[in-house]
Amino acid sequence: MSVKELKEKHKLLKEMSYEPKELYRGYSDRVLYINLDDNTVKEKTVSEEVKKKFIGGKGYGLKLLWDATKPETKWNDNENEIIICPGPIAGITQYAGAGKSLVVSISPMTDIVIDSNVGGYFGPFLKFSGFDALEIQGKAKNDVVIVIDGINNKISIEEAPAEAIDSHILAEQLTEMYAESSDPRDMKNVSVVSAGHAAENTMIGMLNFSWYDIKRKLCRLKQAGRGGIGTILRDKKIKAIVAKVAGITQDPNHVADMEPIRERGARFAKEMKELDASQCRMKQEGTAHLVDIMNDYNLLPTHNFKYGSHKDADNIHSRVWNSKFTQGMNDGCWIGCTMNCCKGVDNFELKTGPYKGQKVTVDGPEYETAAGVGSNMGIFDPDAIIELNFYCDTYGIDTISYGTMMAFAMECYENGLITKEHTGGIDLKFGNIDAAFELIHQMARGEGFGKIVGLGVRGMKKYFAENYGADMNFMNDIGMENKGLEYSQYVSKESLAQQGGYAMTNKGPQHDEAWLIFMDMVNNQIPSFEDKAEALHYFPMFRTWFGLNGLCKLPWNDVEPEGNAETDEPAKVPEHLDNYVTIFNAVTGSNIDKHELIRQSERVYNFQKTFNIRRGYGLREHDAQPYRAAGPVTAEEYKSMEDFYDKKMKEDIGVDPAGKSVEEKIAITRKYREDRYEQLLDTVYHRRGWTKNGVPKIEYMKEIGMDLPEVIEVLSKHQ
Repeated sequence: MSVKELKEKHKLLKEMSYEPKELYRGYSDRVLYINLDDNTVKEKTVSEEVKKKFIGGKGYGLKLLWDATKPETKWNDNENEIIICPGPIAGITQYAGAGKSLVVSISPMTDIVIDSNVGGYFGPFLKFSGFDALEIQGKAKNDVVIVIDGINNKISIEEAPAEAIDSHILAEQLTEMYAESSDPRDMKNVSVVSAGHAAENTMIGMLNFSWYDIKRKLCRLKQAGRGGIGTILRDKKIKAIVAKVAGITQDPNHVADMEPIRERGARFAKEMKELDASQCRMKQEGTAHLVDIMNDYNLLPTHNFKYGSHKDADNIHSRVWNSKFTQGMNDGCWIGCTMNCCKGVDNFELKTGPYKGQKVTVDGPEYETAAGVGSNMGIFDPDAIIELNFYCDTYGIDTISYGTMMAFAMECYENGLITKEHTGGIDLKFGNIDAAFELIHQMARGEGFGKIVGLGVRGMKKYFAENYGADMNFMNDIGMENKGLEYSQYVSKESLAQQGGYAMTNKGPQHDEAWLIFMDMVNNQIPSFEDKAEALHYFPMFRTWFGLNGLCKLPWNDVEPEGNAETDEPAKVPEHLDNYVTIFNAVTGSNIDKHELIRQSERVYNFQKTFNIRRGYGLREHDAQPYRAAGPVTAEEYKSMEDFYDKKMKEDIGVDPAGKSVEEKIAITRKYREDRYEQLLDTVYHRRGWTKNGVPKIEYMKEIGMDLPEVIEVLSKHQ
């Protein structure tokens, strides 16, 4: 069916014209609200207090969601929302990484707030259409497409029965349908948000945000992967959201002072040109350059995080990805990003599934995908990883959760907790590529054992225990989830700080709050509990700030200025930190310093913490980690590094391992490591201004300026 024929099948349910409004210093001060229960479309005004306390991005999303939901609202209730907000800096083209959006909702996996950071063009296009945020509530009766037309200043809701569901096709169809012409210069002015078939049938659905790649002449995709927001999109019967603009001017944000932004952008572009090839090679390999580094330092998750390296890791070494990725392309996921790290594999012929035999462009794999659907599942075939990456994307599956939950299922199978009788005859051993493909296609079809795996690690633990009699204690030890969210792909056993950086997060174990492994384990820069607590205060707050403003964190520290190692605080990359302070002030006309930057984040971070408490979570018990995140669970795991663990026992614990059985040594190691984690919680909570139960103290909330009456009401019940 042609695109014209697809469009003819649309039924217009609602159309609203709106007054255009130029952005002023990064803001429009209005929100586009849509309720699909009755097709309400209206504008909301953003108050000065909300702007000051919540900044934008994740901050706006949290405030809108708090106001729209009740403490008992479930992910699939009509009143749950999907909120997309780019932030005040998003959309500038003079500094790298400024095209990000934050998506916020109540997660089907965690039952708390999830936020997910995503590139692509949609967020800036939403903003240039005149809105600081998009807030969607309710559910449609049939599949709909929401169109935000920033050219003609119209919002429409259209029934869309005939388009594809899977994202790589749907993005192409809708880009062609809504572009002003077939000229690539018009095609690049359309962006599409979509999910896919597996998002309908699993709890780990994610969102794809598209951008049109003029050189490749096709749509490419970036993912808001974490927490199941794609599942919510499809539950609301949203097939896609489209934003279109007339084009991008030099200053669509109408910033306060463009010159400092240009100067800092040029300085960073020079660093990328001169230093990237000798540092992280982002232009050649993107984040996939990390695979061999992680393997060398025993940090590459292998066989469900049992091990940190593997003899076959050379098969997925960065040089392999370098050879697979098309080189010499402008691979930025927003205009003007000089990092160009969104690598892609072109003309890749698929070997399985409904698109078998077709040649496609695959976005990635990034490091998290190569480690998740690769080494963690025992798969070291790069072509298999690329194909799994493609199907995760187009089906709408989070690659991080998919890799971690598949690895969990594989370990359960190898330990006899589940059998072929349960898997439908699938031999679910580590490294079985055929099994991995069969299950991902089952997830898309909503059938078989794939539907059970699609519940996620927490859901599988419950299901296996209740239906197969599996040992819950063992599954809790090896099931790499916290708060219901699967772990991202770094082995944290030998970094106590990173254990906290995962399990103490607001949303679950995602490394975008704090990545402290090298500071802690490799460089020993934070040896004491107090040092670790300071890092676990500063870095989550600093990284939160990117999500308030529509920024990517990669330009912060994936290339570093010359001489950074000689600064007082090299891990903070002081010159780049100053860039961000300068750019925020230049965009908004503010006059903040690096300390107020952290305060901005503290307010929002602690609001999110309070939001979780309001929902019945957010306490110390919810920061518990699976023991595999801290140490060896099984005898084979201990024996794989027995000399190392024995040495640590003697030096750190003060116990001589001689003459003790492996089981005794595991028990001694476990008690010591669990006690240290509890000490870490105490120290970090104190540094963050929280009680021993992990609740923000009211006096601290007053100090940072997040003492809203509704916040104090929640916290006062837990002091």
